[in-house]
Amino acid sequence: MRLSIRAAAYAAAALSFFATAGLAGPSFASEADPAPTVSYAEHAATGLTAENLGLNDLRDPVGPAQPAEEVPIAAHVAAPALSAPTSVPAPPERRNGRSLAQLVDDFASSETPDAETDCLARAVYYESKGEPLAGQLTVAEVIINRSRSGRFASTICGVVRQPSQFSFVRRGHIPTPPAGARDWRIAVAIARIAMEELADGSAPRALFFHARHVRPGWRLTRVATVGNHVFYR
Repeated sequence: MRLSIRAAAYAAAALSFFATAGLAGPSFASEADPAPTVSYAEHAATGLTAENLGLNDLRDPVGPAQPAEEVPIAAHVAAPALSAPTSVPAPPERRNGRSLAQLVDDFASSETPDAETDCLARAVYYESKGEPLAGQLTVAEVIINRSRSGRFASTICGVVRQPSQFSFVRRGHIPTPPAGARDWRIAVAIARIAMEELADGSAPRALFFHARHVRPGWRLTRVATVGNHVFYR
């Protein structure tokens, strides 16, 4: 027993010599090597320091662990279903670098170039005067869409005069707006812009609309809510 302890002491002294001299000691990497002869009690009594464990210099202050920096994660946002109302419509598409307001300024007039534009301008005036320009343009586009759909009259005047469609029409008669009114000049501009497709409204391919205070219970696809009207297709 004394011989074993003495041999272990010699072995420890040899390892200390190798470590002090900076020489590589014997390798213990292989799992097949026999277990060292140092007893468990002596091994447990060995002092563990930063130097013999190969740790970094512990004299540097170590602060609390910092949270990992948050990296923004790209996420796809689901597009709203067509049946959902749009409370804030997108602005009409610009054409040739001009906004809808600029186009209205360019085309504002008390005179209409033809009967179809006149019928459309009157419908815009009586149905949506005073509303945002995008709402007036969308009303005009619904009337044009109807005339091209094959489900209504084939002309704009025919669509406007169709019975039970527009409350301002009485027995096929479309009233005449005041010629000098600002709202009428805007309506003429909106009608021309819609006829010439110089800007796009906010309810593509819509065929129906009603005032926001009305609840008709239609089983249609709601496209948008613009100004005072809700639009469907």
